[in-house]
Amino acid sequence: MRYKLVAGNWKMHGSLAENQALLEAIVPATRDLARVDVAVCVPFPYLQQVRDLLAGTHVMWGAQDASRHAKGAFTGEVSADMIAEFGARYVIVGHSERRTYHQESDALVGAKCQAVLGAGLTPIVCVGETLEERERGATEEVVARQLEAVVDAVGAAGLSRCVLAYEPVWAIGTGKTAAPEQAQEVHAFLRRRVAERDSAVAEGLTILYGGSVKGASARALFSMPDIDGGLIGGASLVSEEFVAICKAAQA
Repeated sequence: MRYKLVAGNWKMHGSLAENQALLEAIVPATRDLARVDVAVCVPFPYLQQVRDLLAGTHVMWGAQDASRHAKGAFTGEVSADMIAEFGARYVIVGHSERRTYHQESDALVGAKCQAVLGAGLTPIVCVGETLEERERGATEEVVARQLEAVVDAVGAAGLSRCVLAYEPVWAIGTGKTAAPEQAQEVHAFLRRRVAERDSAVAEGLTILYGGSVKGASARALFSMPDIDGGLIGGASLVSEEFVAICKAAQA
């Protein structure tokens, strides 16, 4: 049986004081959860603070992006090796906001995934469709294309060291959530697609749901057989909501 993972994506939020208060509430409230891994992915400037606050606890930490390059004249970029020096475990790769606002291609996402793996970190690789793509019945075509670009870059063996996150773009920051059955359909499709390459990798692959998950909706989503937890956006900034989601993952 796969462990559940609940990973908070703080996006561009936080301050030293707010971060400390949030983590001091989350750590004790999630300490005794069974078969649930908990993580937070934070803005780069807070990696040191988060490492100091979470060292020796059960909560893991990570970043929200990484460069495809190891080093060089790439002003403003942050390499995966730099992130690893802060004791991080995870790096989010290919989030829809990166694809949309920074025009990140499927091939670039694959290259970033490869760089993150090369640094010994675990990529949380995001795939998902827009509302227009869903309405014209292209969901499977879109997520398959995004997934294949990653598999082409790292192979099935590399994918076995990744976490996959299905995030319907139409449900991010909108308050809309895919019905559990809708999400399950896509998660099952992704697992079948991976199984075409390697059935063992598919069985062991953690696939998260991301898309306006709240404490009230988490239990039904996480009860689906192919949903292995959540990549949580806005609700990860509210300790009560995030803790409720984490607790739903063990139910």
